[in-house]
Amino acid sequence: MALTTAEIERYARHIVLREVGGPGQQKLKAARVLVVGAGGLGAPAIQYLAAAGVGTLGLVDDDVVSLSNLQRQVIHGSDSIGALKVESAKETVARINPHVSVETHAARLTAENAAELVRAYDIVVDGSDNFSTRYLLADTCEAERRPLVSGAIGAFDGSLTVLKPYEANEAGQPNPGYRDLFPEPPPAGSIPSCAEAGVIGALPGILGSLQAMEVIKLVCGIGEPLIGRLLLVDTLSMRFETIKYRARRKAAAE
Repeated sequence: MALTTAEIERYARHIVLREVGGPGQQKLKAARVLVVGAGGLGAPAIQYLAAAGVGTLGLVDDDVVSLSNLQRQVIHGSDSIGALKVESAKETVARINPHVSVETHAARLTAENAAELVRAYDIVVDGSDNFSTRYLLADTCEAERRPLVSGAIGAFDGSLTVLKPYEANEAGQPNPGYRDLFPEPPPAGSIPSCAEAGVIGALPGILGSLQAMEVIKLVCGIGEPLIGRLLLVDTLSMRFETIKYRARRKAAAE
């Protein structure tokens, strides 16, 4: 997919990178990325993917912007209160990069619509805020053979991994899936929500930006995505640790 003169100038700092270059930027322009959740994690992910030149962004969220969102969901502003988050995010993307097409899905991800939504995109970003959506999205991406960049945050900490369980690694072993990492959702009410426990505003900015970075790597085919690795971030001590995990479900079946 050819770049226009304006796009060549806009993405000049990408194009001079040996790992990206013109071919990588063309891949970004041709890419279709679905972001589930236009809130804390979704906000920075959407912004950086738009700025990077991802050609089409799909946004899934049925919520509206509230005043309490603005402390961390920086894609929205005070004038967006009461508006659908997907529409507010679309307006921000248009200001960031007019070359990006935005497809809004003002709905909750459900068992009825998940497969159709996921199937229409190349890569999926999980910016959801509840376990039922995370498990549904992970299971759907596995069934539809779509890479999933999965992130989660707590009060001051977060985690990030990349899931491609439908493929094998270089050793021929199956890549792990979300249920290899977290076999079952925690009991209802055992983990407080952000509204109950609180969350520091800059934290989703860190994790969401890292999610965007993983998407860019996947699209361009560069670096080492976090497949089979879980990145743990503790911002109070500012420690970043990575742990490896494996496909236990498949191994147990054998």
